[in-house]
Amino acid sequence: MTTQPKGKMEIQARLKEYKLHFMVAIIMSVLVSALVYAAPRILDILAYFWPLFASTAAFLAVAITFGGFQQFSEEATGEGIMEYVAGRPDDSHKYD
Repeated sequence: MTTQPKGKMEIQARLKEYKLHFMVAIIMSVLVSALVYAAPRILDILAYFWPLFASTAAFLAVAITFGGFQQFSEEATGEGIMEYVAGRPDDSHKYD
């Protein structure tokens, strides 16, 4: 009978405890590498979507050119409409 060193037995027992962890890690590695291999290249994605990118850029350029940048009003946002909805009669002359 051959006897194994005590250290080797401990290592094998320890590895069996983490068998599930190793299997999950290996499966995840295989899945990630398969996705990286099967995924399209970034240039292919850009070539497919360039009309969308170009039209969006053109729309933003036209909107900024003709619309300009709006100035913020002095009045707090929504304050006037809240008074109108609340129906305060003393402030109703503001909206005539």
